[in-house]
Amino acid sequence: MENIKLHDKSDLLIEDKNPKFIETKTSHLDDLLQEKLEKSFHKETATVSLHDMTKIASEHSPIDLAYAVAHLPPNARPVLYDNLPNRDAKIKFILNTDSATRLRIFRFMNDQEMKKLFEKMPTDEAVWVLEDMSERRFRRVMELIEPKKAIRIKEQKEHKRNSAGRLMTTEYFAFNMNMTIGQAALYIRDYPNIDFSRGVYLINDEKEIQGYVPGRNLIINKENIPLRQVMRPVLHKVTVEASREEVVDIVERYKIQSLPVIDENNHIIGVIAHEDVLEVMEDLADETIGKIAGTAEKMHVSEGIFKRFFARAPWLIVTLLAGLVNVGIMSSFESKAKGILTFVLFFVPLITGMSGNIGIQCSTVLVRSMALGIVSAKTRGEIILKEFYVGIVTGIIFGLACGMTVYLISSLTVSNFGASAITVGVIVGTGLIGACFAGTLLGVSSPLFFYRIGVDPAISSGPIVTAFNDIVSMAIYFIIAHGLGKLFLG
Repeated sequence: MENIKLHDKSDLLIEDKNPKFIETKTSHLDDLLQEKLEKSFHKETATVSLHDMTKIASEHSPIDLAYAVAHLPPNARPVLYDNLPNRDAKIKFILNTDSATRLRIFRFMNDQEMKKLFEKMPTDEAVWVLEDMSERRFRRVMELIEPKKAIRIKEQKEHKRNSAGRLMTTEYFAFNMNMTIGQAALYIRDYPNIDFSRGVYLINDEKEIQGYVPGRNLIINKENIPLRQVMRPVLHKVTVEASREEVVDIVERYKIQSLPVIDENNHIIGVIAHEDVLEVMEDLADETIGKIAGTAEKMHVSEGIFKRFFARAPWLIVTLLAGLVNVGIMSSFESKAKGILTFVLFFVPLITGMSGNIGIQCSTVLVRSMALGIVSAKTRGEIILKEFYVGIVTGIIFGLACGMTVYLISSLTVSNFGASAITVGVIVGTGLIGACFAGTLLGVSSPLFFYRIGVDPAISSGPIVTAFNDIVSMAIYFIIAHGLGKLFLG
């Protein structure tokens, strides 16, 4: 069997001699596992080779298998899960696989097996996974789980989605600040499944959080030293109601390994780990990219064609309606300015394309700045004006360049347009400047408008800006063309 190993940084990437993309070791491993899994499934008889599946499950990491299992038919996925070597491997598999696979496995898993699985799983991870389960099944499993664990799961599940209360883990170390390092070490040894490497938190007699001690300090200092002597202040903390965006902003800005969650009495009730914040950042990035593209689709190879269609279709309806409005504008213009319609229509794709791209650039840059926290109450006006000026200058420069180019081209084919070369150049160039002005205005204002009404500004960077830009830029182009046509052609 071929083993894939990472040796050093230079070995992390595999580049084709004529590369269209860079393939990583993990993607190469995914391809290898996909091939093996597909061979273990006999398509003609729709059966799975248990021998092959057992061998694959024992030779590969459950995390890698969790990603590769999406290539198997749904009915074959529980077979791979059942052949994983132990419960720890099964937990890793469940936590890293996709929602569709979890649902399929839960359907074949009995309540007793599920009880064993969730009793060993960290509380915060269990709450996240249980979101894929029906409420009826959830209550049934909770009745079987050890009471203390069940209470913790239920309490954490009551917090709002995408809040600090959902992100935190309730498994952490908090000691009285008067304890010694040796006393804390003895307690830590009794709970080997709880990670202390990020540090332990210190509380006073009233259970109020006072500080924390890095894990390194517990190792390098003598056992008889009180924890308060090596304590560091807790500079950042959040409440359970804090949004995931606020959590990400604090952890990313101050580069902290863990973030304590407190209640109204300053009592620590949970800790958000750095790796959980990284997962949230990935989710936020995926959602933002999807919204900018105009789709609610979650990118995964197992998603069906029609599921992907319905995730994209609502956004495309806006584009369709905008196209119909554009047809109405063009029809109205035709009835009023038949004389110059002939050459004006030739440049409609150019006008809408240029103004649309300028608008999208302005909107995307603003959304990115807002997402990174660069836009504040003080800097908002400066950033917006700068982006607006960039869009206007870009439109003017390209408008003048386009007008001159059209003038040179139309001077050779003036008879085809029924107008002088200078007239065509001025109309198209001025129309492009006006359309780019409209695109810039729309691209700059739409993120702020959506933000004000409580909608994610990323939505404005997709089909909505494109659709409305087509309408506005087309209308302005035709108005300018009509006005200048009357001026030059009478």
